[in-house]
Amino acid sequence: MKRIVELLAFILLAGAMLLSACAPAATPVPPTATPVPPTATSVPATNTPVPPTATSAPATVAPTATSAPASGKVALPEVDPAQYSGTIIAAGSSTVYPLAERMAELFLDEGFAGTITIDSIGSGAGFERFCVKGETDISTASRAIKESEVASCRSIGREPLEFRIGTDALAIVVSKENNFVTSLTKEELAQVFTTAEKWSDVNPAWPAEPIKRFIPGTDSGTFDYFVEAVLNKDKAPILNAANTQMSEDDNVLVQGVLGSPYAVGFFGFAYYHENQGKLRALAINGVEPNESTAESGEYPLARPLFLYSDAKIMRDKPQVAAFINYFLTHVNEEILDVGYFPASEEALNLAKKTWLNAMGQ
Repeated sequence: MKRIVELLAFILLAGAMLLSACAPAATPVPPTATPVPPTATSVPATNTPVPPTATSAPATVAPTATSAPASGKVALPEVDPAQYSGTIIAAGSSTVYPLAERMAELFLDEGFAGTITIDSIGSGAGFERFCVKGETDISTASRAIKESEVASCRSIGREPLEFRIGTDALAIVVSKENNFVTSLTKEELAQVFTTAEKWSDVNPAWPAEPIKRFIPGTDSGTFDYFVEAVLNKDKAPILNAANTQMSEDDNVLVQGVLGSPYAVGFFGFAYYHENQGKLRALAINGVEPNESTAESGEYPLARPLFLYSDAKIMRDKPQVAAFINYFLTHVNEEILDVGYFPASEEALNLAKKTWLNAMGQ
């Protein structure tokens, strides 16, 4: 009987131990509860950076890069043109002029109370006014600034800042009355604007008629670009070519080409875009100038377009900074309609970051 009692006691004890080992949930509760105090103490730690964040990024800067993480776009502080007045003076590229004029009109339409002056005098002349004479707030350019021009800027206390605003395709154009040429190789293009006297000198199948040439002046970034891209930086042959008329006014070149089926000229795509009912743009190396070929670089005469300014000018004249901000923010809404092509997102983002750095943001 005593052994039976001991055996029953042993069985009961073993069962109790087995039940305690299998008991669910009861034992983990305290550990999940204990982390609560550390979670509460970590809140002040997350609050401590708030004051520095607020001072380094005022309310107006809130929409920057983090506002569009999905696309990777950099956003600038929103600008209300009606809050600004004063003068904005820009000069430079005839190629950039139609786009700059469009953006200035929009800035004024949205309430800017000041005046905007934009002169079409060529990229080189624009850099002279900006870097030598110090007369302008913004220099427009269809080529990058040269080292000598940067040195000139620095000599008068200006540090030029580059803002990429778009892409141009240099258009080689003939009249629609020209029925014999639709495409040129780059080698033929060089001949047409230099050593060839007649069209038949380039291709015996073409008319034995003198080539009439209409080209931008030497102050033009378009001229500089053509010399670099087509003539290996040697400008002497094109300057010495017969039957050549030069002008800084692209509209004069358009009219010259329209005057004869044997005329040929080159200028920014926007001027062809305006006159495509009367002109034909030639393919180069078999590639026609358009949005896709310019952006991809397939068209061999695609080139970047720029604005240049200076951080001190932008801080001393808030209206200049506001206009550049507005330009960079809205340019892609207008650029195709004017006749140019958008810069890559990477290039436009870099321009926006340059603006933010200039303004200490």
